[in-house]
Amino acid sequence: MNIRKIHHVAYRCRDAKETVDFYKRVMDMDLVLAIAENEVPSTGAPDPYMHIFLDAGMGNVLAFFELPNSPSMGRDEATPEWVQHIAFELGSVEELLAAKEKIEAEGLAVVGPTHHGIFKSIYFFDPNGHRLELAANIDRPGDLEKLREVAPAMIDEWSRTKRAPRHAAWLHQRQDD
Repeated sequence: MNIRKIHHVAYRCRDAKETVDFYKRVMDMDLVLAIAENEVPSTGAPDPYMHIFLDAGMGNVLAFFELPNSPSMGRDEATPEWVQHIAFELGSVEELLAAKEKIEAEGLAVVGPTHHGIFKSIYFFDPNGHRLELAANIDRPGDLEKLREVAPAMIDEWSRTKRAPRHAAWLHQRQDD
C-alpha cells in the first residue's frame, strides 16, 4: 500500500454555514467544496446531508457533515474533552502567540501556550464543540531522531506498566524554548 497523504478528515457539525464562517474568520480556511445529497451514496439510505470541505493548507482538507435528520450532536462522555482534538501546525511561536490574540479577540477561551518539549500549542473549541490545537515546533536538531529511537521501548514499557516512561524526560526539562 502506498498511502500518499490523508485525503480528508471528516467530523460532524451542527450548522454547515456557521462552521464555514467560523473556520474562515478564525482559522483563515477557505471553503473548497460542498457536496449535498438526499441519499447516502454508499448505503442508499434516505438521509440528507451537507458535506463541506475546508482548505487546511498544503493539500490538507478538513471536512464536516451537517446531518439535519440525526439526533443532536454530542460527544463521547467517557473520553475527557482534552483527548479528541484537531491539531494544526503554525510556522513559529510568534505566529502561535499572534493566533492566540486573534482567537481571544473573537471572545473564545484559549488554553496555553502549553510546552510539550518539541512544540508549544494553544487549545480552544470550535462552535461544534470540537477541540482545536494550534502548534508551533520548537525541536532542536536531533530531537526527533532521538524520540523515534526510544519510541518502541516507550510503547513496550507503557504496555507493561500503564505508567509514563521516562525515556524522553529530557524534553520536559527544557522550559527556555
